[in-house]
Amino acid sequence: MGLELSTIKQFENLELLAREMVEGFITGLHRSPYHGFSVEFAEHKLYNYGESTKNIDWKVFARTDRLYTKQYEEETNLRCTLLIDSSASMYYPRPGLEKLRFSVYAAAALSFLLVKQRDAVGLISFDDKIRIQTQQKSTRLHLNQLLGELHTMLTAPKPKAPRSSIAENIHLIADKIHKRSLVIIFSDMFQQGQNLEGIFEALQHLKHNRHEILLFHVSDHETERRFDFKDQPYRFVDAETGESLTVMPAAVKKDYQKTMETYYRQIMLGCGKLKIDFIQVDTRDSFDKVLGAYLIKRKKMK
Repeated sequence: MGLELSTIKQFENLELLAREMVEGFITGLHRSPYHGFSVEFAEHKLYNYGESTKNIDWKVFARTDRLYTKQYEEETNLRCTLLIDSSASMYYPRPGLEKLRFSVYAAAALSFLLVKQRDAVGLISFDDKIRIQTQQKSTRLHLNQLLGELHTMLTAPKPKAPRSSIAENIHLIADKIHKRSLVIIFSDMFQQGQNLEGIFEALQHLKHNRHEILLFHVSDHETERRFDFKDQPYRFVDAETGESLTVMPAAVKKDYQKTMETYYRQIMLGCGKLKIDFIQVDTRDSFDKVLGAYLIKRKKMK
């Protein structure tokens, strides 16, 4: 079973957490649906006598009694940008289970895995405007910089105002990423007016520039999708506008669920039309779901 956000007590060192998530995931590959994916090298090939023995995989030899060598990629295989929505709604539902925290931990693990695979990775975060933007690099020093930026996102005060301007920022980002890349997005896809058409136009901009997209739709399924609350009055406050409404959950639950399922389905269908890989993730999910989806996408891009 993979590491889940709810089981993480406190990791002051984000690098140690990222390493634990990735190494735990790699260890579990042999008993998972992702069996067969390489995470450190390109592939194995039979050893030809006379070749250097430096890259012989002795663990494989012990299992098979045959000599195979690891074929490493000499150059960067992939360029990737991790795009994190850091608007106020991403701080829901409560400390320790925030959508932002899930996204940051997942991004840290992906950064660690990308650099481990000698891939170039960059980071962008946004709310009402772009807050962080780094270059795409594959060095250990750059990984440390990314992890530092991600740690800052977790420790910085919650933004007072910033609403999410997903469409506007993705348009800007599409113009800033010049080389064909894999763009991995973490967002709850909530923005003022819920204008999905504008968001899809922005995603189309990325696709037009020949970028591949992996969208992780992050939400708290218990409350945001199923609307599971105790049968008592609650005051609900909009995280980005501050507007509030007091209701009995049972009185609106059926209509709420219908509206949200329609909204989530529209996002899924829109991504399907644009050939965007769309993965719904719950803040209670294992991070293996994110790492596995990334490996599948990476394999398709080879």
